[in-house]
Amino acid sequence: MFNIVRKQAPNQVAPVQRWGEWDPISLMENLLRFDPFAEITTTRRGTQNDQVWAPHFDVKETKDAYLFTADLPGVREEDVEVSLTGNRLAITGHRSQEAQRDDENYYTLERSYGSFSRSFTLPDSADTDGIKASMKDGVLNLTLPKRAESQPRRVPLNKGEQTTTPNPTMKKAQS
Repeated sequence: MFNIVRKQAPNQVAPVQRWGEWDPISLMENLLRFDPFAEITTTRRGTQNDQVWAPHFDVKETKDAYLFTADLPGVREEDVEVSLTGNRLAITGHRSQEAQRDDENYYTLERSYGSFSRSFTLPDSADTDGIKASMKDGVLNLTLPKRAESQPRRVPLNKGEQTTTPNPTMKKAQS
């Protein structure tokens, strides 16, 4: 048998602990913690609605590219779509719920399932033609190279040579 400890959901208001007549600080903490829309944004498992689920992304800029990484456990490659429209990168996908059998006892069901969609606005320096996407062991990796003209380049110094011509009006002003 499992020992499951239930904590109070963050959207529920706890009863005020009384010392004396009432505790105004506890009352304010409980009121500030209350979320009237919590039941709308999450659903219970077993209903036909999917639970809210959105994977988190790491976005990193290197000297040569922009790197996007997301953990997508339980998502198959064929359930993920990466698309580019102009400078908008969109990643959509779906994680399916496992089938539940009536002859099995479930003590808790906490994993989220459903569709997700994330979009990112790319900078002008991104080369959208060279994007590469891969997925291995439930980790999605996107590499978006930078355009060659946007990458920094080194300008060599000409030693001992003057690169600008002097202004002729400056010579007249000095005389």
